[in-house]
Amino acid sequence: MAANSSSTGSKPSTVAGAKPAGPSAEQVVSTFQRMRQEQRGMASKAAELEMDINEHSLVIDTLREVDASRKCFRLVGGVLVERTVKEVLPALENNKEQISKIIESINTKMQSKGRDLTEYRERYNIRLVGEGEGEGQTGASSGDSEGGGSKSGAGVLVS
Repeated sequence: MAANSSSTGSKPSTVAGAKPAGPSAEQVVSTFQRMRQEQRGMASKAAELEMDINEHSLVIDTLREVDASRKCFRLVGGVLVERTVKEVLPALENNKEQISKIIESINTKMQSKGRDLTEYRERYNIRLVGEGEGEGQTGASSGDSEGGGSKSGAGVLVS
């Protein structure tokens, strides 16, 4: 019961002086880290697809140098299929184009996510650990010791 009365006692002063019922610091941090993780996932997927394009280019360049009637093998859905170079080469070029379009789409989504992330950081004054250590670090620590951490202008520090 003591925990409930102390948390309720501190909340009204923060809510009355700041925005009405904003998210807690933990919610802000978890949302920020989720957004960063989504952006990292997009970046790793784009890098993986870039490697696929490089592999496609290597195979396409190799197949262009051989006779079109020569047989080759292609893995389709986990099954190795025998085809001719003449049949496989257009399919590989088409796949390469489709992968390029997907990469462009991922890159635009990643840029949009980056803008959202920057906007979120600015809205909640989020600072990353190690970011801007030379500037304002002493002012922030003295502000926190004087009770500045409970003000709406105080930021969230994310590791």
